[in-house]
Amino acid sequence: MTVSAVVFDLGGVLTESPITAFTAYEEEAGLPAGLIVRLNSTDPDTNAWARFERNELDVAGFSAAFEAEALAAGHRVDAARVLGALRGELRPAMVAAVRRLREAGLPLALLSNNVAPMERTGPLGDLLGLFDVIVESSVEGVRKPEPEIYRRALARLSDAVGRPIEATDCAYLDDLGINLKPARALGFSTVKVVDPAVALAELSELVGFPLDGAVVP
Repeated sequence: MTVSAVVFDLGGVLTESPITAFTAYEEEAGLPAGLIVRLNSTDPDTNAWARFERNELDVAGFSAAFEAEALAAGHRVDAARVLGALRGELRPAMVAAVRRLREAGLPLALLSNNVAPMERTGPLGDLLGLFDVIVESSVEGVRKPEPEIYRRALARLSDAVGRPIEATDCAYLDDLGINLKPARALGFSTVKVVDPAVALAELSELVGFPLDGAVVP
């Protein structure tokens, strides 16, 4: 075992990536492929998306700002359709892995950029109940890739389990390289989630037991 705690992102890791839904909307609306991701990556600390995830804009404010950014790039985008794409389905294999980690007693944190506090009901609520701490950008007023939000996750996890947990103790899973880079700089062992099966194999190596369907020892 090379790590003794795990921190997960939500979208694109525990749930299906919203990029799939973005792509479907772009195709339907006749927009250039990858436009939404490009808008979200332009001026990434100050654009509409960043301000929304820090709770500096409400839905109406985000919609106006995001649609204005799209228009400045030469395209008309329906912000409501973009927000609707954020509701990804849970990935059963990843959820099962979280359950195995919980059964094995590893401290677990969820660290998510989001635009509103997560609902604690239904299947998502059941999943959230497996984590020792949940750190959300919309609550914190800080978002990934700002290093402060990773530090807060470590501090909260340490408080929750009653012992210090350092970045070097943790694996961190995210689907975006821009969010993995600062985590790696802080000392986390990072796993980029593209194919969930590959990511779980990498995480299995880090925690020292299989997370691909085998029973946790």
